[in-house]
Amino acid sequence: MKSLPKYSKEQYELVKDSRNVLFDYCKTISAEDFINQNSSFGRGGSMRNLLVHIANTYQYWIANVSLRKNIAYDEYETVKDISDAIRLFNAVDEFMSDFFERMDSLTEIQYEISGVKKVSDSFKIFTHVITHEFHHKGQVLSISRHLGYFPIDTDIMR
Repeated sequence: MKSLPKYSKEQYELVKDSRNVLFDYCKTISAEDFINQNSSFGRGGSMRNLLVHIANTYQYWIANVSLRKNIAYDEYETVKDISDAIRLFNAVDEFMSDFFERMDSLTEIQYEISGVKKVSDSFKIFTHVITHEFHHKGQVLSISRHLGYFPIDTDIMR
């Protein structure tokens, strides 16, 4: 039977495949529309800002909380276009590799939310970041629809 890290790494490959479909789609979006902020959507309301927010969530939960690294969060404005977003996620992929190697030993990850100390494990945190990504990926596609584009299917099963 496969180990949890092996299954999780395989699942992350599916997430990355879906993410790359989204990136290819975003390459068809004008530069102005990519950074256009829509107040109807949270987390900065632009496709760019949502992608940075997704990466920041990986930086927080995986790199900083789980692996105890001290990675600085990227600001929205540092990502000028989809190429910058892709580079940002390449950095995410690097520390994700470290996470998968250490996943079995990350059984009591301590963190704090709203002043309350809590404990989790690597699988729950991994599940959180990938479902969070898919939630916001849907918002990226919805923003593009509001701007007159025709979103593509970025589901894992397509």
